[in-house]
Amino acid sequence: MNCVMNGKLDKSKLYHDTHISYAPDDSGVAIGATLLAYNRFFKQKRKVYEVKSCYYGPEFSDKEVFSILNKYKIKFFKPNNLFKFAAQEIARKKLIGWFQDRMEFGHRALGNRSILADPRSSKIKETVNKAVKYRESFRPFAPAVLSEFSYKIFDMPEQRKVYFMERAYKIRKNWIKKIPGVTHIDGTGRVQTVDKKVNIKFYKLINEFNKITKVPVLLNTSFNLNGEPIVRSPEDAIRTFFSCGLDYLIIGSYVIAK
Repeated sequence: MNCVMNGKLDKSKLYHDTHISYAPDDSGVAIGATLLAYNRFFKQKRKVYEVKSCYYGPEFSDKEVFSILNKYKIKFFKPNNLFKFAAQEIARKKLIGWFQDRMEFGHRALGNRSILADPRSSKIKETVNKAVKYRESFRPFAPAVLSEFSYKIFDMPEQRKVYFMERAYKIRKNWIKKIPGVTHIDGTGRVQTVDKKVNIKFYKLINEFNKITKVPVLLNTSFNLNGEPIVRSPEDAIRTFFSCGLDYLIIGSYVIAK
């Protein structure tokens, strides 16, 4: 979970390469125990591959969401182009709760249970903290960046993928003024690289934002209030939305506005 150290491993000569799990804590111990048992008891040759996704949690269909919204008599609409609409509103400095597909396994919200905002604003951290997170002002927010632009914006190897927001890198000087909302006081950012093969919806959203702003980055933080867990269900998302200062809640194909 030490993102600063994880990022520095890329420049160290200790390892040829490193892989950091999406759940490098007690919750991930179960996975490690299963792998260990598989190798010990079945004497199988270990297969090594890079895990790129942590979207193993519950998901809710548009039909289920539609039923829930009607049950609680919540007004909503369905844009013709959801990703373009969301990107335009984020570019207008609106705060969005983004609820899509399967929930993430682990500590990080990685584009399926996220609060999203415009990283170009130097005041956006204060806005998100006051409106939603209710936490200390010094705590940074993370940049979610399209994979193909990551090494151009951050001082990181060109081939490095950071699927789980598990590494921090220095932001290149020519980009610090462009994305102050996700630049920490030491000039670093806790990066998530977004790949279309891993999360196509999140990729499409950031890509639309890039078309509008020429910035392939969004501010991404977990969809929850301070002291609460990340939202799991549509009901969790709706309750949180109406308990804070978010402007829009987007669940599946549907948009709720204040």
